[in-house]
Amino acid sequence: MSTSNARASDATPDGMTANRRIINVTHMIPYDPHMKVSETEGLQWSLTTRRGHSALYSGIRSLDSEWNNYHVGFIGPVFEGDKQLEPCQLTSEIKESLEEHLAKAKIAPVWLEDSEHHGHYEGFCKTVLWPLFHYILWENATDGREEKINWEQYLKVNSRFTDKICKIYQPGDLVWIHDYHLLMVPQMLRERIPNAAIGLFIHAPFPSSEIFRCLPRRKEVLNGMLGANQIGFQVQFNSGVFQQFAHSATTTLSDRHDIALKRSNCTRILGYESTPGGVDCKGSIVSVGPFPIGIDTERIERQRKQPEVLQRVAAIKEMFPGKRIIIGRDKLDLVKGVIQKLRAFDKFLSLYPEWQNKVVLIQVTSPALTESPKLERKVAELIAHINATYGSLEYIPVHHYHNNTGEADYFALLSMADIGLITSVRDGMNTTSLEYIMCQQENYGPLILSEFTGMAGSLSASIMVNPWDYTGVARAIDDALRLPTEEKRLKHKQLLKHVTSHTAQFWARSFIKELLTSISNRDQSNVTPYLDMPTLLKKYNTPSQAIPSPQMLELLQKLTNDPKNTVWVVSGRDQESLDSWLGQVKKLGFSAEHGSFLKNPDSDKWINLTEDIDMSWKNDVDEIFTYYTERTQGSSIEYKRSSITWHYRKADPEYGAFQAKECQNHLESAILTKLPVEILAGKKNLEVRPTLVNKVSSIRSKLRM
Repeated sequence: MSTSNARASDATPDGMTANRRIINVTHMIPYDPHMKVSETEGLQWSLTTRRGHSALYSGIRSLDSEWNNYHVGFIGPVFEGDKQLEPCQLTSEIKESLEEHLAKAKIAPVWLEDSEHHGHYEGFCKTVLWPLFHYILWENATDGREEKINWEQYLKVNSRFTDKICKIYQPGDLVWIHDYHLLMVPQMLRERIPNAAIGLFIHAPFPSSEIFRCLPRRKEVLNGMLGANQIGFQVQFNSGVFQQFAHSATTTLSDRHDIALKRSNCTRILGYESTPGGVDCKGSIVSVGPFPIGIDTERIERQRKQPEVLQRVAAIKEMFPGKRIIIGRDKLDLVKGVIQKLRAFDKFLSLYPEWQNKVVLIQVTSPALTESPKLERKVAELIAHINATYGSLEYIPVHHYHNNTGEADYFALLSMADIGLITSVRDGMNTTSLEYIMCQQENYGPLILSEFTGMAGSLSASIMVNPWDYTGVARAIDDALRLPTEEKRLKHKQLLKHVTSHTAQFWARSFIKELLTSISNRDQSNVTPYLDMPTLLKKYNTPSQAIPSPQMLELLQKLTNDPKNTVWVVSGRDQESLDSWLGQVKKLGFSAEHGSFLKNPDSDKWINLTEDIDMSWKNDVDEIFTYYTERTQGSSIEYKRSSITWHYRKADPEYGAFQAKECQNHLESAILTKLPVEILAGKKNLEVRPTLVNKVSSIRSKLRM
């Protein structure tokens, strides 16, 4: 379907049940295309599964029984046999032939120029977003020109993806966008197909507002994300289904805090209000929730029992006779904690010399997407130090393999290890921990897990460590090596139960089910039209300067000229403001400061209705407001003749709201029970005024006269 045909009126959820299509949008398509040139049949193609992201694609494939899965993604490298073709070799004929082949596999490829892909992926994604999302601030900031180019390429690539989605979109489709490479697509797609059903899932960690606000394009990125109906993050929860997250008593405090941090970005940076269900964005609620990803347990179970894996297990055991083996498997980047692991192992051998010559660490590191020679050198130096300090001709404490191991070697190492050691300093989920548990169904080897991984909250039967506490990790290794067999078996049973119930398939079904629910709730609710504040501020400058227009003054005068009408302006503004704005309109009545001051339509004099009211309470209220103003940065006090107002609009949104609750409680206990005043909780303010006067009663009293 062309973009022009994908009208907003067509894009209703009514067709979902009939079509049952999901357009899965990932940075790259899930396959590597291999070309073969035949003299008789021309170009022929085969697809091999791309390495990595197995949990993601396993989850998506599990939906095939109920949905038609389509894929949109960057084409990536193209091979002729096993040789990668250069971009200049990809002729229009090759591209057209490949697109036809991919269409049969329900894949719509996105073609990108080298400069576009470099600025988008190596530029903005890997040097800006990825470090920031992992709580790493940039050491070497790019110059302004390069930053501008990378951002423009990021927008351009996201726009290319949006074009491709619109090209294949049909009414009733679900669009599921994945990860930080495509954060602008939800809003871009929303502008093109306003009623589209859009889900966004972030596979990386997501920082709190204290970190995220460092991003120069923070508002643009957040608004791009909020084009989705639902945003999912990889934060876990205790046993129980994710639908119960917002209200469940089983939800951990850390889970609530983590989701609150996600929402606080929208509140603190964009000023949007948050609810237990999500973020109130321009009159619609964008659902925000945790959807912890799992693994394809059935595939892992088959793989670990392959004859080749069993042979490798036996071979590795022969290599290390009588040794207890700790296995570590990580990408060699800063957040995986390889440095911390090696330092902790060094501390372990130092503090517990009885394990020297009895325990070895096999550390496998796969190359990171962005190479770090400095990190590689540091790892090599630490390994050399440990082996020189504690090793001998017969004993090498650390065995390091820096390459992409095959599946047989990988599952063999996980199966025969005595301990799995994961010391990430920041991680999305870390599915290696789940695969280790699946492979330990005979050995029951304990899992030592960093508390900074996404899986930490779910795998409570593992041994939790702070990777920066080298002594603590060393102690955990010693404890794990001494655990009785029965205790290891019970802990493993608990871990395995979680892994086999919270699978990749469960993750995908849960996300889609919740997305459908959020869309249904949106359709059944009456959404209040949103006031576009940036447009209003641009047009009218600031709210305080939004004075009545000449047209309004003219209309008011026409109303007051009619002898059948008695016209009053009721406002919380003071007398001076109303006189300045509307004083030229004849026969207009005024009620200022919430009814404390009146001016009759046939008079030029203001009447003070508070003259006989005791206003001594203002001193007590002023003292309380001053107390909270001194403790709430960005707050202020407004003094009127008949009321006092505490404003916290410029304060931190969350802290300001918290302080307002505290201040209101303080006022109610200290003032309200003793004095004739009332407390009004307004929009980012608290006002205290006499109870004997208000806007409505003052007008009614004059009309009865």
